Amino acid sequence: MTAFIDAELVALLRDLESDRVERKQSFKGSAPDKVREAVCAFANDLAGHGSPGAILIGATDDGTPAADFAVTDELLRQLADIKTDGNIAPPPTLLVEKRRLASSDFAVITVWPCDTPPVRYKGRIHIRWGPRRGLASAQDERILNERRRHRDRPFDVQPVSGATLEEIDRLRFEQEYLPSLVARDLLLANERSFEQKLAATKLIAAENEAVPTVLGLLVCGKLPSDWIGGAYTQFLRIAGTDLTDPVQDEEVIHGTVADQIRRLEEKLEAHNRRRVDFAGVDRESVGEDYALVALRQLVRNACMHRSYEATNAPVRVYWFDDRIEIHNPGGPFGSVTVENFGQPGVTDYRNPNLAEALRALGYVQRFGAGIAIAKKHFGARLSFQVQPGVVAALIHREGP
Repeated sequence: MTAFIDAELVALLRDLESDRVERKQSFKGSAPDKVREAVCAFANDLAGHGSPGAILIGATDDGTPAADFAVTDELLRQLADIKTDGNIAPPPTLLVEKRRLASSDFAVITVWPCDTPPVRYKGRIHIRWGPRRGLASAQDERILNERRRHRDRPFDVQPVSGATLEEIDRLRFEQEYLPSLVARDLLLANERSFEQKLAATKLIAAENEAVPTVLGLLVCGKLPSDWIGGAYTQFLRIAGTDLTDPVQDEEVIHGTVADQIRRLEEKLEAHNRRRVDFAGVDRESVGEDYALVALRQLVRNACMHRSYEATNAPVRVYWFDDRIEIHNPGGPFGSVTVENFGQPGVTDYRNPNLAEALRALGYVQRFGAGIAIAKKHFGARLSFQVQPGVVAALIHREGP
């Protein structure tokens, strides 16, 4: 991926008929919504350019610089948040920069086409035709779905050989997953077939290739681990500090990823010791060994970022007397390395479509924030062991 050079941006700035550029005078009022719609449309790349689109903040409709506009660090931060605030899914690939063009400063967002369209903003698929932008029709969706078949797809949307539609829980799909992913008014107006809906949400390979994808089985499958070897979670509560100590509680958790997360969080809550302090205070105070809000982030991250490819290993959660260990198969991915793991703003997605699904189901509020939230609550008690094939989070217990 290569960013625009100055000459290309100047040409786009002045080209009033191009479908690869959007201009905004500022990032105020309705502009944040409009800019996100434009990001979504460029990511979908309905025209099939295979090249990035540009959004120039600080430009009028005719391409001249907007009056009284300044590119501040706060503006650049707000624009960078578009990638991670969870409203556009799967997360778009974009670059935010301050660029000086024709003696004026602009904030520029470069958006690359997504390999797994359609991309949605708040449950709606936005596209461009010529210099105009709008919502995708049923035919537009079919074009985007068909285009996805001919690209190098992430593992989470590859078809699972031998699986059939019988493996998809239709009731779960229609009553739980689809309403969480697609805007309600679009559902009410939707006359698509079951297969068309599954294809549009990437749960099967295509409308005329009704083979469940990895995503389809992980999100709405009846028995995902029958088809994806490591798609389950192992929980152990060990009475001691070593794996050789007695096991107090254990459970192998099967089901969809959402089922696993729900059940695992129930186990964590049940074993989290709570303390009530009455002494020396006007009101009782309640404490717990581990902040559940942070534990939830770590186990959800493990299920979302783990590798489901070429491994039969589950996510493993081991609760010892002095610590909790969360192991997930699959080491750092993409732009995340052993050296920069956990650094603010450094994130990548092995399973971008699963991330989209968990965001829709309410298990992810903001992309890339899970580790930051855990660090905020646990501080020095939290550490990571990062290896090429596995990531382990270790949280030490506080106090005696």
